[in-house]
Order: sequence, then structure tokens, then C-alpha cells
Amino acid sequence: MADIQRRPLLRHLRGAPTTYVRHLRGGKAVHEGVGVSFWFRPLSAVISEVPVDDRELPMLFHARTADFQDVSVQATVTYRIADPALAAGRVDFAVDPDSSGWRSAPLDQVAAMLTETAQQHALTRLARMRLREAIADGPAAVRADVAAGLGDDPRTRDTGIAIVGVRVVAVRPEAEVERALQTPAREEVQQEADRATYERRALAVERERAIAENEMQNQIELATREEALVAQRGQNDRRRAEEAAAAALIAAEAQAGRDRIATAALAAQRRELGAAKAEAEAARLAAHQGTDPAVLLALAARALAEHLPEIGQLNLSPDVLTTALARLGAGTGTGER
Repeated sequence: MADIQRRPLLRHLRGAPTTYVRHLRGGKAVHEGVGVSFWFRPLSAVISEVPVDDRELPMLFHARTADFQDVSVQATVTYRIADPALAAGRVDFAVDPDSSGWRSAPLDQVAAMLTETAQQHALTRLARMRLREAIADGPAAVRADVAAGLGDDPRTRDTGIAIVGVRVVAVRPEAEVERALQTPAREEVQQEADRATYERRALAVERERAIAENEMQNQIELATREEALVAQRGQNDRRRAEEAAAAALIAAEAQAGRDRIATAALAAQRRELGAAKAEAEAARLAAHQGTDPAVLLALAARALAEHLPEIGQLNLSPDVLTTALARLGAGTGTGER
């Protein structure tokens, strides 16, 4: 808004670079333009102030599609007043010299006009579209129709308003309908997620199976090697046992041979010793042949005495000695016969 300073009976207005100001006095324009500055009398001056900068006008309205579904349209229209003199003649932009504000709400009037016009074109467009088409292609179609409709609208041109741009943010159905429409997509996404999960699990199971098969193959290979090792060890043990048995047989045969030789030698020795003893006994007997029996008795007694234990003292009575000599004599006589 322009800056108005008070003075006695006078006012001074200093405009802004984005504001068009027109000063009428007696129905004639005294001052007009953008960024003007002048003095005026408040009692005789009519001041109009028109903004010429770009303005954003947000819109939110409801529409119905061809299949009788309610949708909400959220859009923004950017406009500016390209001909402020024309706009000042069609809309009340009068300024109160004392309060420096508009006497009415001209921008609200402009906004209502643009909103109703844009809503009319959007409703017409959406009424020819089904719900799914409106959600998918509605924003672009509504934006094109609203921009063309506002640009070609006679009232907009006659008011000096230029449309800078139109943006349609969203065309959305009711919450329940939107959830119902989202359900198939969500189910599809969930199915894709489940499929990915199943594939990941299947891949994990396949990898675990491959690992288990690999471990089993390793165990089989180890068992085969262990079996071969056991067989080789058994064969080696058998060979060692056979070699030990052969060696023992050879040792036993050698020992038997040695024993036979030793036995034969011992037998020969004993035969020779027996023969020698026999010859010695025969020689001894031959030596005593013809010897007096009394002498033989004495020799026998001496031989017996040699094999008896030591006797410290022996007492022989005459009777015992007589009996012994008599038996000895009887035995000798028998031997002679």
C-alpha cells in the first residue's frame, strides 16, 4: 500500500513500485502511474490504488466425475493486473486518505471472480471424465482447461487481468474411495514383496541344500577314504602277520632242528657215557672176579659207608656183628653157586 502522510488540510502520498495509483479530482485524472508521489486535498481527491505485482490465488473446490464420484481439486492461479486503469474502472480500488486502506475488498472480488471462472471450467472438464481417468489425467487436463478458460474469459479481459500461470496440485477422491482404489495397488505391491520374500527364502533354502549336499559329499568322500585306509591298514596287518608267522615258522623249524641236533648229541653222549660206565663196571667186576668174599664184603661196606651220613659213634654188639657176617657169608656162597 502507498504511504500517506497527514498535514493540516493536505495529504502527501508516496506510492510503491508495484502499485498503480490514480488521483481523480472533479472526475478528471490529476496524477496516475506506478511509483508516483504527490500532494492532494483529502476533501476533493479520489485515490485509487491497484497492485500490479503477481498474485497467488489458492483454490480448493469439489467436483463430480462422469461416474458420479466426488473429487476435490486443489489448484493455484497466478495472476496480475495488466491494465490497472481498466481494473480501477471495473473494480472499486478506492483508498481512504485517512486510513491508507481500501474502502472495500477489491482483491477478494477479483479472487471470487477468478475462482468461480476456474471452478466452472474444471467442473465441466471433470464431468466428462471417469474417476480413474480424473485421478490419473485430471490434473493436466484441468490445468489446460482452466488456463485457456481464464485467458479467454471476457470478464477477465475487461477487468484488465492477465493469467500468469495455473497449477493443479491434485485431484483426489473421497478418503474411503481413495483407500478402495489404493487397495489393488497395495495388494500388488504386497504380492511383489511376498514374491521377493519367497524367492529370497527359496534361494536361501537352495543355498542351504547345496551346502548340505556339499557337506554330505565331503562326508562320503571322507568315509570312502577312511574305508580305503582301513582296508590298507588291514592288508598291511595281514602282511605283517603273514611275515611274522613265516618268520616264526622259520624260527621254529630252526629251533626244532637245533633241538634235534642237541637231542641226538645228548643221546649219543649218553650212549657213549653208558657204554663207558658199562665198560668201567665190567672192568671193575672183572677186577673183583676171584676175590675173597670177605674182601668184597669189606669193599661193599666201605662203599656203603661212603654214601651214609656222618656217624659220630657206632657201637656194634657181638651178636649184631655175628649175624651180619653170617648173612654176608650166606649171600656170598649163593653168588658163587
